Parts: sequence; C-alpha cells; structure tokens
Amino acid sequence: MTRHSTTGVALLVSVTALGAVAVAQVASIRKETVRFAKGAAEATIAGRLQGDQTIDYLVGASAGQTLAVALKKTNPQTYFNVLPPGSEDVAMHVGQDGGAYTGVLPDDGNYVVRVYLMRAAARRNEKSDYTLTVGVTGTALAPLAASKDALVPGTRFHASARVACTPPFEAAPGECEAFVVRRGGDGSGTVELRAKGRVVRRILFVAGKPAASDANEALTASRAGDDTTVTFGSGERYVIPDALVRGG
Repeated sequence: MTRHSTTGVALLVSVTALGAVAVAQVASIRKETVRFAKGAAEATIAGRLQGDQTIDYLVGASAGQTLAVALKKTNPQTYFNVLPPGSEDVAMHVGQDGGAYTGVLPDDGNYVVRVYLMRAAARRNEKSDYTLTVGVTGTALAPLAASKDALVPGTRFHASARVACTPPFEAAPGECEAFVVRRGGDGSGTVELRAKGRVVRRILFVAGKPAASDANEALTASRAGDDTTVTFGSGERYVIPDALVRGG
C-alpha cells in the first residue's frame, strides 16, 4: 500500500527525453518513476519531447487516494493521458478532452501519466518543453487482511461472482466475472470486472456506494433490491450485488 503525506514542498526533477533515436524511427515509450521527496505529496518534473517520443511516468498510489496532474507546455499540441494499473493503451483520462486531471483512484498500483505530442505535430518532428506536476493526497483504503476476510486462493481478492453486464463496445448484455478487494466492513472495496478473460472495469465502492472508477466517463448508479447497477455513458453497465462487496 502506498501512502503519501499531504504536506511538504514539491520536488523538482529534470527529465529530458533521449535524443539518440532517429526521428524517422518509431520511438519506444520511455518509462520514468515519479518519486516524492520525504514529506511531500507533489512532484514537479521538467521534460522535453520531440517527434513521436512518448514518456510514461509511473505513479504508485492506492484506492481512495486522489491523483492530481497538471501540464504546462511550450507546444500546445502536447497532452497527457492517465492510464490505470496494467493498461497498455486504454486511458481513464484523455488529454484532448481537457487540461488538468483530478480524480479519486479505484485500485492500488502504478498509474501511468503518458505525455506525448499529437500525431500531426509528431509527424512534423515538432518539439515541446514541458513541466508536469503530479500529486497524490488522501488516505488510502487498505485491503482487509486475510486473517479478517479470507482470500480466494492464489489471488488478492476476497470473493468472486458472475454478474450481469454490458462491457465497453458490446451491444448485447451478458455476464462478467466480478472480483472484489474488500477495504472495510462498511461496504468499501474495489470491484474488478472481467469479460472474455480481460479486465474491462474497476469500480471503487465507499460505504456501499460506487464512488470512483477507471472509466473516462462519469458513473451513475441506481438501486434495485440488493443490487447496485453502475452505468457509464449510454451502454456500459454492471449489476453488482451487495453480497459481493459486503460479504456475509
């Protein structure tokens, strides 16, 4: 579990993209780990992009904490996306949709802040100097220990179930595998949904209510009996039973 104090001064880190790669060559994604100075909850990173270079900044954080990202750049075609843990390309925040990002995190792990130039600017081999500010604040919601709530053998999850769902990009309703990391006896926990063997959505429940997700659309929720239906956009939906989140 990752915790960061909410006090302290920002750490300035200078990071410059490698220039040895030929512009005509498709650049691999460079990875950097964001490190916070002792007692600090924010880091400021200076960097430079040229052409199709892309830099991923890995930010370790936990469910219930708030991630804040802001970007200042010399080239207006410079953007950042935020990717949830384990994602290679599906983002929970897409830079072209807005400027700064602030959001409550649904799960534990390394979140990725991906900085890049838009394709047209990259093709023109444009440059951009930028300053990226990354902050992690708030108290993490720790998973319940296995001694208090037994884990599904070989996993980090406390329980699993099959639930009614309509995953992203699917027109017809079906079933998803659902797994939960319980984070307290009050109905707090992270529900991970999988379809066709891959993770499609993570939803954080706080005190029995859906509070955050890794979707780039806002969630809405409704109740029917002992189930909570969580919906994103016009079609994506999941029916989550209370028993999965709360146990018992």
